[in-house]
Amino acid sequence: MTDTAFFCVLSHEGVLAVRGPDANKFLQGQLTCNMNYLNDHHSSLGARCTPKGRMQSSFRILQDGDGYLLAMACGLIQPQLADLSKFAAFSKSKLMDESDEWVRFGLSSGDGALVSLGIDLPQVADEVISAHGLIAVRLSDGRAELWARSSEAETTQLRLGAQLPQAELGAWLLTQVRAGIGQVLEQTRELFIPQMINLQALGGVSFKKGCYTGQEIVARMQYLGKLKRHLHRLAAERVDGEVPEPGRELYSPVHGSSVGEVVLAANADGGLELLAVLQEDAAADGRIFLGSPDGLPLTLLDLPYTLDADKEIQR
Repeated sequence: MTDTAFFCVLSHEGVLAVRGPDANKFLQGQLTCNMNYLNDHHSSLGARCTPKGRMQSSFRILQDGDGYLLAMACGLIQPQLADLSKFAAFSKSKLMDESDEWVRFGLSSGDGALVSLGIDLPQVADEVISAHGLIAVRLSDGRAELWARSSEAETTQLRLGAQLPQAELGAWLLTQVRAGIGQVLEQTRELFIPQMINLQALGGVSFKKGCYTGQEIVARMQYLGKLKRHLHRLAAERVDGEVPEPGRELYSPVHGSSVGEVVLAANADGGLELLAVLQEDAAADGRIFLGSPDGLPLTLLDLPYTLDADKEIQR
């Protein structure tokens, strides 16, 4: 399915809304991305960190009316809503769980379907087009998201279904793994700093925006270059049981303990593909096993992009 055009419902994520006259200023001091880069035609990946630089959430954020919409894992919506509300009390900002207000679709090789809906989405990462009550977002690997109000979701789904086969969510997650786009899920909350999942390489971290919670740690890791754990893509020829949950540990003979954790995993033609944060010495050795020192052997694969620290700090 991932080699063909398809669409699916992004049922694993919800939408947190931050609205009000101070929404931009409030979020600028909370998030890794630069709010001043956002407008009606440009979205961004981003994260919210603890003071120690550990990500509490990661998301795609876009501007909507008098505020912003953050699409993140469903299990993170309420914790982030509760925590952010403590700080929003001091600004003219209002936070709401708008998950029930939106239905989001993922499209792979689905530009023709977008055109049939009257949307000509540019081939530029993070670009946004709003038309006919819908919002389309271009992802870095060429895929697209389509956001519809719940009242229009059924009609939109039928119109997409007339153009594209509908797939299960697992097909979308596999394309995400292959695109090298990690994210924070409920099981990995406060486990990674942004550079561990290459968020800075995907435009989700700004090093020019000034202070935000966790900024000192994130900047130090970027400029001093001492990070010893990075995102890697791996595969197994078979699946031993269920697809591993995020946070599942990986092992290597290089160390007697865990050398990393699963970020995201999906079935792939009877096998398994995943993103994981690994210690660099274990990745260099190449002998990686899932779940235990004698677990399912994994093979390292290339990511579809390269890291460029000089370019990343210009954002």
